[in-house]
Amino acid sequence: MDGFVVFLIVVAAIFILSGLKVINQYQRGVILTLGKHTSTKQPGLRIVIPIFQKMIRVDVRSTPLDIPKQEVITRDNVTANIDAVVYFRVIDAPKAVLETTNYSYATSQFAQAALRDVTGNFELDELLSKREEISLKIKEIVDVQTSQWGIDVENVKMQNIELPQDMKRAMAKQAEAERERRSNVINSQGEKEAAKALAEAAAIISGTPGALNLRTLNTIERISTEPSQKTTMLFPIEFIDAMRDIGNGLNRK
Repeated sequence: MDGFVVFLIVVAAIFILSGLKVINQYQRGVILTLGKHTSTKQPGLRIVIPIFQKMIRVDVRSTPLDIPKQEVITRDNVTANIDAVVYFRVIDAPKAVLETTNYSYATSQFAQAALRDVTGNFELDELLSKREEISLKIKEIVDVQTSQWGIDVENVKMQNIELPQDMKRAMAKQAEAERERRSNVINSQGEKEAAKALAEAAAIISGTPGALNLRTLNTIERISTEPSQKTTMLFPIEFIDAMRDIGNGLNRK
């Protein structure tokens, strides 16, 4: 008799201990009693009635979800491979358990479909320059659907956009041509400004008596200091004017 009592006590202790469950701070425990949702347990040490109750732990932390590369045809018929990452959080644990068989997988599949649908409505240039806008559209679409599963989509980020090799080469040539065009424009503007400055300097020199002679002397001084071998011949300006007059007289004859 005493042995039977001890046996019952041991069985009761095992039964009670098996019903003790620890829920971590980042989890919630969804309780099903005879298959029906009856409560949601908060973090801490909780009691679950064995056999009659079942507890499903749900992680409520922010979770990153990789979206594998999707082959997308843009609006201007360019094929690109695009991948992304989705950040989501469970905000309603019972819905996440009861409304879908696997909320993480369901979110991934819906995000893939949304990624293909949204990016297909943009041209390639828009796809490359409007990543934030496109990511926001994808987030809004996915968030509407996943809210029915107790999921809050916090953010969607497009990561890599892979283009065909021929398209990469064409874009590289286009970028090189654009850089060359800008370089030519800058050079032309520089030459224009230099010509304008030279014209203004020439006007000032021609209107200032003796300025040309000073300019000539400065040029001769710079040439004379260079180490290269050279011969410099200097003529008075009056001699040059006289020779010019003689030449003009011969031309008139």
